[in-house]
This record gives sequence, C-alpha cells and structure tokens, in this order.
Amino acid sequence: MKKTSLLVALPAVALSGLLLSGCGAFRSHKAWDTAVQEAPLEIPPSLDRPSTSDALVIPPPGANQPTANGATASVGSAGGQISDGFVLADSVDNAYRRVGQVLESGNLGEVAGHDDATHSYTLNVSDAMAQPKKKGFFGRLFGRDKGSSVRAPGAGSHQVQISVSSSGTAASEIRAVGNAAAVGKVIDALKSRLGS
Repeated sequence: MKKTSLLVALPAVALSGLLLSGCGAFRSHKAWDTAVQEAPLEIPPSLDRPSTSDALVIPPPGANQPTANGATASVGSAGGQISDGFVLADSVDNAYRRVGQVLESGNLGEVAGHDDATHSYTLNVSDAMAQPKKKGFFGRLFGRDKGSSVRAPGAGSHQVQISVSSSGTAASEIRAVGNAAAVGKVIDALKSRLGS
C-alpha cells in the first residue's frame, strides 16, 4: 500500500468508528436525576366499585322471550335438552317447504317423520354428526378425509323436533328442541342454508 492511501484510510476508519458509536457519547447518562414524581392517578368515585344490584337477578318463570333475532335457549327438565330457534322472513308454508328441502339433503341427519298440519319435522341426529371431531393443522395437512358424516361405531342417536310457526305477519319462527349439541348443529346449518 502507498503511504498516502494509508494516511487517508486510517483517519477515515477512525472517523467512521467515531460517527457510528458517538451518538451515546453526547447524551447525559443521568436522566433519572432530573425525573420528578407525578401525582398519583385519581379514580373518580363513581368508578370505584361497579354496581352489583342487578348482577344475579333470577328472572321469573316464562320470562325467556325471544330476542330480536328470535333466539332463546332454555334448559328443559331432562338434562342436556335445549330449545333454540330463529326467525325467517318468509311465510309459514314457504319456510316449512325450505326447511324440508334442507333436511332432505341428509347432511344433518335422518328425517324420521314430518307432520304437514303442524309444520313439524322429527330428525334423528347421530352423535358423530352432532359432535364432529376437528382436526388440527397437521391432521388437515397430512390426514386423509374418510368422510365427515360417517357414523362412529356405537354412536347414539338424538331426536330433534323442528317446528315452523308464524311470527308476526310476514315472518316464520323455526324452533328446534332436543339434545344441546344436536340442536346447535341443526340450527346453525339451517341458518346458514336458509340465509337467515
């Protein structure tokens, strides 16, 4: 190397090292000496304790009225029995026909019977259909699908009663009563397929 290039390179390296590490050299390291304690946080008196007057009010019998979308849930006298429903903007006859078309597809269970006079269906939903086992990430990635609605050996069957009744002048209430898991699956499927 030439002597002039060494004379130029050495100060350039020293200057770049100083510039890269020099930011901390000009800062005061005693910032905590100038810190001042602030006043403690004051909480308004109304926020000290939440109101507990209506926290555990038990409603009177029969007070389980449908919400704006028509859903109610009440546990029956038999354990695990539930009633759930929703409101569909259609006439009773059309809603009954549309529910029948969804049930005939066979994805929800087997239609055991129907009564056109009372607009009701009886559906047998197996445990395997009511409580599908969800696969994890690797199970979905590497596993083979052997059919999602295959009945497991020894799986029980639950009856779900589905009824369609009038709800106002231009709407119908679709209600299902039976095992909690089976009712949940049936109502979710009907809502998604009927566009409620």
